[in-house]
Amino acid sequence: MIPEPYHGIHAAIAQAGAVMVRWLEPQRRCARVRVREHTCECRARIYELCQAGGLSFVRRTDRTPKGPQVMETEWLPAARARELWHKIITGHAV
Repeated sequence: MIPEPYHGIHAAIAQAGAVMVRWLEPQRRCARVRVREHTCECRARIYELCQAGGLSFVRRTDRTPKGPQVMETEWLPAARARELWHKIITGHAV
C-alpha cells in the first residue's frame, strides 16, 4: 500500500470563544519576506507565517473569482507572531 502524499497543515475551524484577528492591508515594508510556515494550498484560504526586517506577521490569502485577496496582521516580535499563528491554526483565532 502506497501512503498518500503529505500536502501540508490545515487551519482548524473556528472554536467557541475564538478571538477576532485584526486583518490589515499589506504593508510593503521590506523588499524580501521569508515564509517560515504555511498552510496547505488545497484550500481557498491560505495562511503564511512570515518574517522580515526583524519582525513577523501572518499573511492570509483568499482565492476568489476576482483574484487573490491578501491581508496581514500587524508586524510583531517573533514570539508573539508565533503565538498568533498557533491560535489561527488551532481555530482559537479567526
